[in-house]
Amino acid sequence: MRYEHCDLDSYFPGEDSQKKAKADVLRFLEKYPLIDVGLLFLGTCGVGKTHLAVALLKQVIVGKGDSGLFYDFRDLLREIQGSWNAVSQTSEMEVLRPVLDANLLVLDELGANKPTEWVRDTIAHVINCRYNDKKVTIFTSNFLDNPAKAGEETLTDRIGARLRSRLFEMCKEVEIRGKDFRQDIKKAKYRF
Repeated sequence: MRYEHCDLDSYFPGEDSQKKAKADVLRFLEKYPLIDVGLLFLGTCGVGKTHLAVALLKQVIVGKGDSGLFYDFRDLLREIQGSWNAVSQTSEMEVLRPVLDANLLVLDELGANKPTEWVRDTIAHVINCRYNDKKVTIFTSNFLDNPAKAGEETLTDRIGARLRSRLFEMCKEVEIRGKDFRQDIKKAKYRF
């Protein structure tokens, strides 16, 4: 599994925002399950958003004995679309039920899909159900509220103003800055 190595011991923050993000995860875990807001990790590619989200989820499952679920948002959308196939053995609700019911949900890559009406409606359904049921959700996204470059899309552009507003209430925002660690791995991996 891609994220098998992701835990808090293997997350080595280099930037101040990465150190703060790890501290936010530790505070979250100290208070869990007596917590009513999730986390929204925002940052560019390769700064450790998914690593921290997976590490947090693993601690909740193993360390706290609670249930949780990880989904890449793009994979969730594909599974839902696959349930529409006439030969499919599952329904859309069978795909969504574990997502809606999980005590803790990590929804990775929020906003990664083109913001079609169907995509926005689907994420709105997931977010609103979890919000109404007071279920804690951890999100990651590469789309910032205030991007560094003019003209780059924001998270609001990708999911809409109404859902972005809902996330302000549902989650503590954790912006992570830093270098793309995958570029360092690539350099080390391909040395001859």
